[in-house]
Amino acid sequence: SQCGFCTPGIAMSLYALLRNNPNPSEEEIEECFDGNLCRCTGYRPILDAAKTFAKSENNCHEDDLGSKEIDQQQNGIKTCGKEDCCKLNNSNTKWQSIIDLKFPQIKFKQYDATQELIFPPTLITSYKSYPLYLTGRKTECFKPNNLNELLLLKFRYPKAKLVSGNTEVGIEVKFKKMDYNVLIYVGDLKELKGYEFKDEGLVIGANIILAQFQEILQKALETFKALLTNLRWFAGHQIRNVATPAGNIITGSPISDLNPIFMSTSCNFTISCHNETVDTSSPYNVTSKNINCVSRDVSANEFWTGYRQNTCTSTEIITKIFIPLSHKRQFVRAYKQSKRRDDDIAIVNAGLMIQLDDENYVRDVGFGFGGMKSVSVRTPLSEEWLIGKQLGNTNVLKGLLGRLSEELQLSFNAPGGMASYRKSLVSGFIYKFWYDISKSVGISTEEFDENDIDEFIGTIERNVSKGIQSVGFKENDKKIVGKEIPHVSSMKQVTGEAIYTDDLPKIHGELYGALVLSQKAHAKMLSIDASRALAIPEVKGFFSAKDVPGENKWGPIINDEEVFVSEEVKCVGQIIGLVVAETQAIAQEAALLVKIEYEELPHILTIEEALQQNSFFNDNTMVKGDVDEAIQHSDYVFEGETRIGGQEHFYLETQASLIIPREDNEFEIHASTQNPTETQRAGASVLGILANKVVCKVKRLGGGFGGKETRSVPLTLALLIGAYHLKRPIRCMLDRDEDIIISGQRHPFLGQWKVGVNKEMKLQALDLKIYINAGWSADLSPAVLERAITHSDNCYYIPNMRLHGKTCKTNIHSNTAFRGFGGPQGMMITENMMSEVADKLGIDVVKFREKNLYSEGQQTHFNMTLKDWHIPSIYEQVKVSSEYEIRRQEINEFNEKHKWRKRGLSLIPTKFGLSFTEFHLNQAGALVHIYTDGSVLVSHGGVEMGQGLHTKMLQITAEALDIPLENVHLMETATNVIINTSPTAASVSSDLNGYAVLKACEVLSKRLKPYREKMPDKNFKEIVKAAYHDRVNLSANGFYKTPDIGYDWKKKEGQMFLYFTTGAACTEVEIDVLTGDHTILRTDLVMDIGRSLNCAIDLGQIEGAFVQGVGWCTIEETLFFPNGQIFTKGPGNYKLPGFRDIPQDFRISTFRNAEYPNLKTIHSSKGVGEPPLFLGSSVFFAIRDAIKSVRKANNNNEVVVLRSPATSERIRMACMDELVVTNLVEQKKDEKGWIISA
Repeated sequence: SQCGFCTPGIAMSLYALLRNNPNPSEEEIEECFDGNLCRCTGYRPILDAAKTFAKSENNCHEDDLGSKEIDQQQNGIKTCGKEDCCKLNNSNTKWQSIIDLKFPQIKFKQYDATQELIFPPTLITSYKSYPLYLTGRKTECFKPNNLNELLLLKFRYPKAKLVSGNTEVGIEVKFKKMDYNVLIYVGDLKELKGYEFKDEGLVIGANIILAQFQEILQKALETFKALLTNLRWFAGHQIRNVATPAGNIITGSPISDLNPIFMSTSCNFTISCHNETVDTSSPYNVTSKNINCVSRDVSANEFWTGYRQNTCTSTEIITKIFIPLSHKRQFVRAYKQSKRRDDDIAIVNAGLMIQLDDENYVRDVGFGFGGMKSVSVRTPLSEEWLIGKQLGNTNVLKGLLGRLSEELQLSFNAPGGMASYRKSLVSGFIYKFWYDISKSVGISTEEFDENDIDEFIGTIERNVSKGIQSVGFKENDKKIVGKEIPHVSSMKQVTGEAIYTDDLPKIHGELYGALVLSQKAHAKMLSIDASRALAIPEVKGFFSAKDVPGENKWGPIINDEEVFVSEEVKCVGQIIGLVVAETQAIAQEAALLVKIEYEELPHILTIEEALQQNSFFNDNTMVKGDVDEAIQHSDYVFEGETRIGGQEHFYLETQASLIIPREDNEFEIHASTQNPTETQRAGASVLGILANKVVCKVKRLGGGFGGKETRSVPLTLALLIGAYHLKRPIRCMLDRDEDIIISGQRHPFLGQWKVGVNKEMKLQALDLKIYINAGWSADLSPAVLERAITHSDNCYYIPNMRLHGKTCKTNIHSNTAFRGFGGPQGMMITENMMSEVADKLGIDVVKFREKNLYSEGQQTHFNMTLKDWHIPSIYEQVKVSSEYEIRRQEINEFNEKHKWRKRGLSLIPTKFGLSFTEFHLNQAGALVHIYTDGSVLVSHGGVEMGQGLHTKMLQITAEALDIPLENVHLMETATNVIINTSPTAASVSSDLNGYAVLKACEVLSKRLKPYREKMPDKNFKEIVKAAYHDRVNLSANGFYKTPDIGYDWKKKEGQMFLYFTTGAACTEVEIDVLTGDHTILRTDLVMDIGRSLNCAIDLGQIEGAFVQGVGWCTIEETLFFPNGQIFTKGPGNYKLPGFRDIPQDFRISTFRNAEYPNLKTIHSSKGVGEPPLFLGSSVFFAIRDAIKSVRKANNNNEVVVLRSPATSERIRMACMDELVVTNLVEQKKDEKGWIISA
C-alpha cells in the first residue's frame, strides 16, 4: 500500500472472492477488483500480492507459502518466496538487498478457507421474516414480508420509492436532490427473486440481484450470451451484488446496458398491482385470501415512453421478466462502448438480433440501441428494410449503415455530446455484428481472412497482467538506508486500523459544517437568505463574509481569494457560507436551503475564450539565442498547436478538517493537507490572531498529489470561522462531488509552436507560446507556468528558444498543483512537436529524438549545465531491453495484415528538475529525541501521503544512530513542533527533510560518541542512560537548506534546480479502430533515481506515477457544461485507470552502474515522486502511432494532430476512415457543444 485509503476495500474484495472461491484463477482475481480504485500504486504490487492466492497454473507464486517466514527478496530480485522462483533462473546479477536481522520480519500465513467463521446455522434455521416499520425525522420506511404486503403498501403510498440495492436511489437523492418521504425495502422478498426455465424461455423474478442473474444465464443460448456480455461490464462486483434488473428497467436510463437487449429480443415484463377494491385499513393485516393481485405483460419495446418514463402507474411494480429462447438460426449479440472497460457507464450500447433462413436471407431482425436518444430505442425503418435481404452482400451492409445513420440522427449539441462518435459507434457495432454472424453461418469474405475477423468482431481482450521489477543496487556499506523496508504504516492500512482525519473520534460537543457554494460561474450576489436553514432546530449557525473576524482574504502567492464571497462570485463552487449543525446530514440539508439571489454576468470557461477576451493574470518570458534569425536560416520550418486537457487529483480521501477551539483563543487544526504551515498562517490571518495560537497537525493523508498543497486551505478557513463563533469543535469531510467542484485540478494547456530544423535533422530554434487555464484565482498558476517554461525542452538541445507564457483568468475552479506541476504539460507540447515534425520530414521519430538529445555539459535554455547526464545511455538501454527494432518490424507486419486492429509503439524520454522554483521554500527542519529506554522519536516538516516519506526518515535516523529500525518512531507532523515548514511537494521532501533529520542525528551521534568509545560492549539503551546521567542533551534539531540554487527570473540568472531525475519508457498498444478502445500490451521503463533510500518505495512511486500519467493522457477527461457547472464531478463520469488498464506486461528497472560525482543529495538519492509521470505519455504516443497506421491504410497522409487526453472518442475520430467520415455531424455557426473542455 501507499496512502492506504483504498487498501481496506481492496482487501475486502479479495477476501469476498476467496470466501466464494478459495482457489481462484489469476484472471478471476483481477476481475474481482473491477469496482475498486487506487490512485497511488499503479495496481501491480496489489495484484502481485493478491495472485499469491491463485490456484496452480504452473506459475511460480502459488505454491504453499506455509507458515514459515518468507524472504521476498533474494539477491536483489523480487521473488514470490520460493527457492526455485522463476525470477531467479539464469540470474547472474548480484545485487545486495537482504534486510538486516534488526528489522521486523513479515511472516505470511497460508490462507485456509476451512478455518473461516461461518454465519451461525441456528440463526439461519430459526430466522423468521417480519414486516418492519421505521420512522425518522422526514421519512417513513417499510419492509413488507411478502408480495401481497408490498402491493398493498404501494397502493396506499403510490409515491413511495422502492429500494433494493439502493444503487440508483442514492444517486437520485444526492445529485438530483430527490426527496422521498416513504421508502419500501423490497430486497428480500422471495416472490421477486425466483427463476424458472420454461419451454418458451426463462422467467426471472425482477428483483433478483445481477450477480445471480449472471449465474443463471450461464447457458449456451444466444439471448443469454448477449445479456452476459453486457452484464460482465455492468458496473463492478459490488454493484452487481446488490443491483437488480427491475431497478435498471424502472430507472429507464437511456444508456442502460440491459434494456437494448430486452428490446431487440422482445422480452416481456410482468407488471403487478393491488386490486383497489380490497380494504386497505391496515397495511399488514392482509393475507393471500383478502387481496387481489392484478398483473399485465408489457413488451420491452412498449415499456419506455420518454426520458426515465415508462408505462407503470404509481401503484404498479415489475414482478417478473420473461426472456424468450432463441430460435433456429437466430443470433443475438451485445455491444457496449465506454471510456473504460471496467465499471463504466456506456457511451453507446446495443443489443442486435437477426434470424436467417437456410439461404441466409433475413427473416427477422431487432436492433436496440442505448445512448442515441433520450430512451433506449429500436430502429423499425432500418429493420423493415433489412428483412428479405441476404446476409453477406456488401451492398446490403452499406445500405443498412446508411439507413441507420439517417434513422439515428443526432445534432452537434445533443445531450451527452460526442454526436459524431456516437453515430460512428452504431456503424462500428453493425459492422462487427455483420461479419460476426457471416462467419457464424459460414459466409466467407475476400476482404478479411478468418483470423482478422475473429479479432475485430469482439472487444480487445486483455491477458492477465504481469510485471518484472529489476531494482537492485550494488552492495553498499549501509545497514538500513537503501534497503527495501516495507512502508511503516502498511500493516495498519491493510487491516483498516490506520487513522485518517475523519477517523478521529468525535469530541464532546462537536458539530458538523457544510459549505454553501455558488451555483453560477460569474455573478453578483444580490442577497443571501439563510432563514430556512436556521429554522431547523439542529442547525447552530450560518456564517458568511460578514462574520469573518480577521481578513477575508488569502492566497498562496497573492491574496486574491475570499474565504467567503462578499459580493461577486467568479466560479461555480466558490464558498459563500458555512452551515453548522449537529450532524452531517442535517448540515448538508440545511446548506441547500440557503437561498442566494444572483445577477448573472458574462463568463469565460476556456483558454480560447480567455484569448478572445484578453483575460490573463500574468505572463512570463524566457529567451535563449536569436530565435528569429535561427528560424530564418533553418532548412525546414514547421508550425503547430497542441491542446492538453486538465486532470482531477481524485485522491481517495477527500479534503477533510477538524477544528478544536482551545483556551486563550487557541485553535488546534487536524487537516488533510500537504501544507500545515500555510494552513496555520492563513488560519491565524482570517481569525485576526497570531500564528502562535494556531497549530496544525497531520497524521497522514489518503493521497495528495498536489491537490492538498493549497486547495485544502479554504475548507479549514471556513470551519475555523464557525468554531471561532460557536466555541465548539467542527469537522467536515467533503463529499466527492463537493471536492471536485471546489478543489481545482491540473491546468489545461494550449501550446502554439514554430520550429526550425536543419538538413542534419537537428533542432535549430523553437518559438513557443504557452497558455494555461488558471481558473478564477491565481493560486500557484504563475509557478506552474514557470515550470512549464523550464521543461519545454524536455531532453532536447535547442540552441535558440523563445518561450512566452500566459496564465488565463477564467470562471472555472482555481486550478492548482498536480504531480509534475506544469512540467508534464510543457514536455507534452514538445513531444507532440517532435512527433509531428518527424512525420512531416518523413523520418523515424525515435531517430529524430536520438539526434537531438542533450549531451553531458550542454546548457539548458535557463543556463543550467547538465552534469551526471545519463539520458542518452538510458534511452539506448530502453531501446535495447525493449527490443524496439524487432518489435517495430513485428508491429508493421501486424498492421499490414489487420484493417480494424492496429498496434503502435513509442519511446519517450523525460527530464524533471528537482527543487522548488520559489527560492525560500528549499529548506527544512527536524527534531530528534532520544529517550532513556533507547527509543527515538523523530519529527520533521514533511507530510506522509503515501509516498513513504516517514519510512525513509526512519531509515535515515536508524542508520545515522546505528540502531534497529523498530526503536525509531514518528508520530505526526505538527507546526508547534517543526515550524515554518515548506509544503510537501516538488518531489524534494526526502531531500530536504532527510538532510534535516540527518543533521540532527549527527549532532546526537557526536554527543554520544565518547560514551560509545568508552562503553563499546554496551547496547544503545545503556549508552543513552550513561549520557543522560551526565546531563547530556539528548534532543537535537537539524536544519537544511538546498545549496547552490537560486534562479532570478528578472535577471534570468542563477541555478534553477539542484539536479534532474531522468528516465525513458517504451510502450506498445493495440487499438480497436471501430470503437477507439485501446489496451497497453507492454511497457519497458528505466528511471535514474540515484542511490535509492528505499527501492521498494521508489518502485511504487514510479509505477503509480506512470499509471497516473497514463490516465492523464488517455481516459481522464474533465468536462464542463456551457453554464460553468462541471459535468465530471464523480467516479460515474470521471474515470481513473483501473486494475485492468495497466500494461499487460510491465517491466521496470532502475538505471545502474552510474556515478554521481556532482549529486549533492542525502545519500546520493534522487526525488522520484513526479519525474516518472510524464512517461505515461508513451501510451499516448503509441496510440498516435497506431492511428498513423490506420490513416496510411486508407491512403490518408495527413499528419495526426491528436488532442490529449486520447479518449476512445478521440482515437476513433482521429482514424478518419470511411465509417467516421460518413457519420460526421456538422457544427452549425455559433453552436456550442453540450459539454466542453476548458
